[in-house]
Amino acid sequence: MAKPNRPAQIMVVDDDPDTVTILSRYLAREGFVPVEAGSGSECLRMLQAKTVDLILLDLMMPEMDGYQVVRALKNNPDTAEIPVIMITARDDIDARAEGIRLGVSDFLAKPVLRRQLVGRIHAQLEGLATARATADALDRFAPGAVKK
Repeated sequence: MAKPNRPAQIMVVDDDPDTVTILSRYLAREGFVPVEAGSGSECLRMLQAKTVDLILLDLMMPEMDGYQVVRALKNNPDTAEIPVIMITARDDIDARAEGIRLGVSDFLAKPVLRRQLVGRIHAQLEGLATARATADALDRFAPGAVKK
């Protein structure tokens, strides 16, 4: 989670360089730090050395689709709690249901409007901060009661 003195770092994962550029510009304009990955495997590789606060993930990518990336993220204790907003041109109920089943935090259809994207990012980051603060408070009240 972003620290008060540090802007949130948001990873953009998409095989389309134009989409990565557009989303990164949106993020930078809002004061976020964009981190760019051109594929699912690049995302996972980068996360071995770098921590991000949220991931914007394309669903349809060659080599490794968004579902495979989410599975890998959620199966790794170091990345399992990173909120993932899936962004895709495939905006149907089955795609959303599968994403949610796998642990995606939110879902947006392309083309993404900047205001909508920024609002969803803020909501996810605030929700994560609230959950962590609650867990910390419960841990102070009953040490060991909350699994981290």
